[in-house]
Amino acid sequence: MECKVNKPYPKVRVERKNIEYAKLLLLDYAGAVGEDTAIHQYVYQKFDKFNMDPVFVETMSKIAMVEMRHLELLGETIKLLGVNPEFRSINTASNNLDYWNSSFVNYNTDIVEMLKSDIRIEEEAIKNYRYHISIINDKYIRVLLSRIIEDEQMHIKCFNMLLNRVLYGSNY
Repeated sequence: MECKVNKPYPKVRVERKNIEYAKLLLLDYAGAVGEDTAIHQYVYQKFDKFNMDPVFVETMSKIAMVEMRHLELLGETIKLLGVNPEFRSINTASNNLDYWNSSFVNYNTDIVEMLKSDIRIEEEAIKNYRYHISIINDKYIRVLLSRIIEDEQMHIKCFNMLLNRVLYGSNY
């Protein structure tokens, strides 16, 4: 099962430095539903179900690798915007730094609940990306976030296929 869009990513660039845009992207980068959390969650799930289903393990590995690419693209963009891409985000309510931590990962070991959680994370990420596209006035960042959304939508399809495989024994 292919769980990525076979389309190149745009070149990482920005129109100009902008600290506020960087702060927004830090949420996508290392927030509770950011790329760093997705990577850790999918790798954990792969390890938890390592002996269960090779298709599940391979799919989770591939999706985690795509999420790593997203993390890299966002990190490069954040750096170009003028902020060091530390694994943190800005708490918009308090304006404090929230460093990424492993409590963001859902450690549920029930495979159905795992996949449902993965779908929710991807849906929330898409919602965040769309919101950021709506308020970021930088054509290069908008194109990048739109391309990342395409992958996240594909991940939802893949998680749904895995969920159907688990629930109904269906093949892809």
